[in-house]
Amino acid sequence: MFKLFLLCTLAVASRSEVAEEDDVLVLKKSNFDEALKAHPNILVEFYAPWCGHCKALVPEYAKAAGMLKAEGSEIRLGKVDATEETELAQEYGVRGYPTIKFFKGGEKEAPKEYSAGRQADDIVNWLKKRTGPAVTSLTEVAEAEALIANNEVAIIGFFKDAASEDAKAFEKAAESIDEIPFAVTSDESLFAKFDVSKDGIVLFKKFDEGRNTFDGEMTKENILAFIKTNQLPLVIEFTEQTAPKIFGGEIKSHILMFVPKTAADFQDKMDQFKKAAEGFKGKILFIFIDSEVEDNQRILEFFGLKKEECPAIRLITLEDEMTKFKPDSDVISAESITAFCTRFTEGKLRPHLMSQDIPDDWNKTPVSVLVGKNFEEVVFDPTKNVFVEFYAPWCGHCKQLAPIWDQLGEKYPEGSDTIIAKMDSTANEIETVKVHSFPTLKYFPAGEERKVIDYNGERTMEGFTKFLESGGKDGGAPAGEEEEEDVDLDDEAEQEEDSDGEGDHDEL
Repeated sequence: MFKLFLLCTLAVASRSEVAEEDDVLVLKKSNFDEALKAHPNILVEFYAPWCGHCKALVPEYAKAAGMLKAEGSEIRLGKVDATEETELAQEYGVRGYPTIKFFKGGEKEAPKEYSAGRQADDIVNWLKKRTGPAVTSLTEVAEAEALIANNEVAIIGFFKDAASEDAKAFEKAAESIDEIPFAVTSDESLFAKFDVSKDGIVLFKKFDEGRNTFDGEMTKENILAFIKTNQLPLVIEFTEQTAPKIFGGEIKSHILMFVPKTAADFQDKMDQFKKAAEGFKGKILFIFIDSEVEDNQRILEFFGLKKEECPAIRLITLEDEMTKFKPDSDVISAESITAFCTRFTEGKLRPHLMSQDIPDDWNKTPVSVLVGKNFEEVVFDPTKNVFVEFYAPWCGHCKQLAPIWDQLGEKYPEGSDTIIAKMDSTANEIETVKVHSFPTLKYFPAGEERKVIDYNGERTMEGFTKFLESGGKDGGAPAGEEEEEDVDLDDEAEQEEDSDGEGDHDEL
């Protein structure tokens, strides 16, 4: 009996070693297994103390943990300092920060990657969907009022017959969306409370109109389209927390207004922007970016803007290839924005390509300097082989490559049939060449074919020399066929920071 008592005491003591910070379990290799036994459903963030994205997540993650704890939920949130618990991080394939994984049912194997937004409501709703039914049943008005009050967006299906085909279509739609809570009711008191006279679906939200009522044939596809159109505000601010909703949504055409929140006419600009947004709901996402925020400066740079040039409007499509558009006028009014967006939807806009002026000494150094205005003339010269580095001034990997690239330029002096060149792709854009990461290296061999070959070999003098002497065969591949490990613009705002800083590319 004493032995059994001792074992139980030791087990309890072991569990008590799982410390908490702001309702978040502090996990280590030494207590990880025990934590999974005590709390079978845990969302675990693998973080680095220096990671900016991790720091931004801290308050929302703690808030989500507190919400679940206050509800008496068995779901817990935990965190692992992956810079200290390297063995644990390696076991779960942590390559960037933050990495967030959900361990369900106490199982250690194959945890589910967290895939929703980084606000407390998003986290809580995602977890509830993963551990409970896709749709909860409501029988009392107070339950519905609490659901609406506690969530930025909530969707309630009103069906007299919960087993009807329409109700089944509603449930199928609910199973497709993790970050929004769905509920269903057949109770007459709820129909009366929310002024619903017949079967239907209502999306409740804490912004804009406050609620939207579905109208149309109830199919899964139609319901999802209705939600897509109405789940985001007419105008949404770009922040660390909203980025996943912005870039992870179905709407891939975004118009951005860069404006300082401190400006005297900020509200007037917002009113004009919002008025224009009403006509493009579900077609173009209207986003405003505070141009004074330091974390947003990279985005301004991407669009070729400086703080002093704001307020400004730009439009971008995030399909297979990113395309930017710029209004002809700097005027920000509902009429001008509406006209700009209308021309875009009608396919009447030409892409806006940035270019610096051609430097006077662009070809006077071992590495020629290309800009948008002289790019095609140089690289498609049929008498020259041109090897180009597309770089960003802030890119660490580009800085490491610079002395080698200069040395390569010295190997092929002026007058040879090979030109070594570079182009700042944060300030220059080319319609025929899309750059998705830095540095990107492309070879344009002599001839009339206008061929482009991507360089995939080692970034060394030896590697570059072999590549050039082989005519682009040793270390090269036709453009577009390389296996890239980089990410597109839509990952820029929420891009996990490399865990070791030694990846092949700096992301765009």
